[in-house]
Amino acid sequence: MGETQLDIRGPVHGTKDVGRAALGSTAGAVIESYDFIGFGTAAALYFGTAFFHAEDPMVGVLASFATLGVGFVARPLGGIIGGHLGDKVGRKPVLVASLLIMGLATFVIGLLPTYAMVGAWAPALLVAVRIVQGLAYGAEWGGAILMTYEHSPWNRKGKYTGWVQAGFPIGLLLANLVFLVSVHLPGDWAWRVPFLFSIVLVAVGMVIRSKVPESPVFDEAKEAGELLKSPIKEVIRNDWRNILRGIALRIAETAGYAVAITYMMSYVTTTVLPDGSHLGDKDDTILALCIAAAIGIFATCGWGMLTDRIGRKPQYVAVTAFNIVWAFPMFLLVNTGSRVLLIVVFIVSYVISQNALAGSQGTWFPELFDANVRSSGASLAYQISAMISGITPFATTLLFLQFGWVGPAALFAAYSLLGLVAALVTREKWPKAT
Repeated sequence: MGETQLDIRGPVHGTKDVGRAALGSTAGAVIESYDFIGFGTAAALYFGTAFFHAEDPMVGVLASFATLGVGFVARPLGGIIGGHLGDKVGRKPVLVASLLIMGLATFVIGLLPTYAMVGAWAPALLVAVRIVQGLAYGAEWGGAILMTYEHSPWNRKGKYTGWVQAGFPIGLLLANLVFLVSVHLPGDWAWRVPFLFSIVLVAVGMVIRSKVPESPVFDEAKEAGELLKSPIKEVIRNDWRNILRGIALRIAETAGYAVAITYMMSYVTTTVLPDGSHLGDKDDTILALCIAAAIGIFATCGWGMLTDRIGRKPQYVAVTAFNIVWAFPMFLLVNTGSRVLLIVVFIVSYVISQNALAGSQGTWFPELFDANVRSSGASLAYQISAMISGITPFATTLLFLQFGWVGPAALFAAYSLLGLVAALVTREKWPKAT
């Protein structure tokens, strides 16, 4: 490894606080994923009727998914703010603030009045709180992943950032386990309880995250006077190509998840078979997702560790190519109405199609940018793509109305192809590859 590479990657052998940094970042990632993903589950299963007045259930689903998308649209702004502050005042303050804001916003959702109570004010309030969620979540990832990345030894960065990326399936599992239990509660309590429960997680997360030390790379840059006045402007001016590549890489994962998981949950519970039954019920879909998320916790860590052995790029190329092939079979299998095949589809779509890409991003994205603009650059690439994934369930529903299940399948394949092309044209900066 050359001197420049050492500077890009921080302390070669990591710091003594790497374990604490990884656990603290992971704890926060779990909580914020629980909060943000819980909204997606509720949007697919409950919000269409709770917050939107529509005689046609499909109209309610569309409106609910549109609200889901608002949070994703807000994430880039959160990424800009969080990335800028992460490069200006430090990674840790951003982590603590984003967790607190996210947790409070999620708790408030559990208290919101429904359409039956206050009419049009209900969706308006839901959208407002969802925007706050999006801002906080947008600021979260860059700080969490960089704190871990910059504390880690050069040859174990995939391992430790894999822990943080595993916070997503842990939060996903926790959120859906709560929904799996709360689905049997009467009336609105079925969706209120999971959001109200988040306040407990936030209290625990704040204690853990407050003990995480600041990034050594940021401290060194600050002491050397290398902090920039406007890191956002600098990274856009000098590294816009890497930002665009990162956006395309991320779309394959996050927008692909929006089709294969978020939309699939709605598709299974709303598609009517010739005998009048549905492909599956709410219990079936939540159970399938819980099983996939449980496996995904270990899979994401494993995928992260694998990048330390084979590199970030080869893994991304292989998985995006697989996803192109998987696009149509996953719908064909679900269309059988088999509960077993539904579980298989969720496992493959999550553990391979999503987890493997997420396991690569924790290292590849930070390695695309220099230390003094790393938070801004990685956050921009990661969060701008969220706008596409946010509107994907809505767009996928429209495609289904026009073309049937073939429309969503084709969209998933298109996202995967975009990711494959981006992976092929993005430089591999993994030390052993140079």
